[in-house]
Amino acid sequence: MKKIINGRLYNTETAKFLGEDNYSNARDFAHWSEELYQKRTGEFFLYGQGGPMSRYAQTTGQNEWSGGEQIQPLSVDAARKWAEKHLSADEFEAIFGGITEDDSKKNATFSISRDAIELLARMASETGKTRSELVEEMIRNCK
Repeated sequence: MKKIINGRLYNTETAKFLGEDNYSNARDFAHWSEELYQKRTGEFFLYGQGGPMSRYAQTTGQNEWSGGEQIQPLSVDAARKWAEKHLSADEFEAIFGGITEDDSKKNATFSISRDAIELLARMASETGKTRSELVEEMIRNCK
């Protein structure tokens, strides 16, 4: 599926598939499936589809419903929460890195240029390191 949302292109054909979850089968009107993707820019999105009694239902008339599909952009935090709930621990760690159970790490929010984000995403893809690991490495190497 390909969709433009807020001037940004989301395409399941070109984005990296990260994992999926589903409920029931296509004969069940309440069935649904969701797939987590990451664009080369590092942005996450969810592609979902389902039957006429699922959260993806679409109205086709008065009291008439059919199945539907949708793409939903996700923040990093929303993607992490979705993955935590719907993926295995190994799948989660492959996407977001290992979990540190102590308080030696803190979340930080900052803004950098799109070019820098794209470069960071490419570096992470090429090295197999998380973006956080790369940024921390860069900061420590500036001493």
